[in-house]
Amino acid sequence: MKAMRFHEFGGSAVLRYEDVDRPVPGAGQVLVRVAATSFNPVDDHIRAGVLAEMIPIALPYVPGIDLAGTVDELGAGVTGVQVGDRVVAMLPLDSAGGAAEYVAVPAESLAPAPRTIELVDAAALPLAGLSAWQTAFELAELKAGQSVLVNGAGGAVGSLVVQLAVDAGAQVTAVSTPRHADRLRGYGAHRVVGPLDLAAGPAAVGGPFQAVVNHVRVSPEELARLTAYVADGGAAASTAGPIPEDPARGVRSANLWVRSDGAQLAELVGKVDAGKLRLHVAAHRAVAELAAVHEDAGAGRLPGKTVVLAP
Repeated sequence: MKAMRFHEFGGSAVLRYEDVDRPVPGAGQVLVRVAATSFNPVDDHIRAGVLAEMIPIALPYVPGIDLAGTVDELGAGVTGVQVGDRVVAMLPLDSAGGAAEYVAVPAESLAPAPRTIELVDAAALPLAGLSAWQTAFELAELKAGQSVLVNGAGGAVGSLVVQLAVDAGAQVTAVSTPRHADRLRGYGAHRVVGPLDLAAGPAAVGGPFQAVVNHVRVSPEELARLTAYVADGGAAASTAGPIPEDPARGVRSANLWVRSDGAQLAELVGKVDAGKLRLHVAAHRAVAELAAVHEDAGAGRLPGKTVVLAP
């Protein structure tokens, strides 16, 4: 089968499109015929070796943490899924493998694919969706009636946090560039504002807020300023570095390390099919172009969430 792999850490040029052996599912695994994966910033960090200590991987490595595809074969002991089922999954970070024709997936990572969107577009959901869910509900502990500031709301994860918060009954202030404003209002954001002027303080955007969710990678000094945007007794959650806590005001904080969770992913799929969660796919690219996708991402040229189509 064909797969994109890298044999050493480095720039996008280390990615090679080559023939590899088709995987055989082990006990508790499912072999999936890949329809698509998608690009996530962590793919770039893994390839560059930046996360080598945090995520030990065996080389050569097939990138692609997101997966949408069709069950082709069941490993020993697998129940609850059948050959031919359309599925999605977030693959383990240390093994990944979505940029290929087939991949062996832990059965517990799988969820049924959404029925209301194209299978390839469902590849945009797993990692971003789980990041959004875990940030919003496990870390920020969002609840109905709360005010929430989502910084970086126009990105793949931020867009989903906005929608999950709105669906949960929170009042959302979305922070993003103007080009995403109409889309964010369409998701139900109460207020959409441009990039934060941290020197102006929270009152300039209607704060402080009972929860602040950050997806913008900024300096530690700027992260520290975000603490003031959290109301007394509130929570901060981030996917882009820790926001300092303020124990004197009862402000707690947590930084996300996303994990695969088939049950949570199934909840997200249900929201997609119910029309409560919309995926914004900006581009489709062939897996043979994955090196160019990585290069474009590094240069800031990707138009947004990019789905990568299998051979």
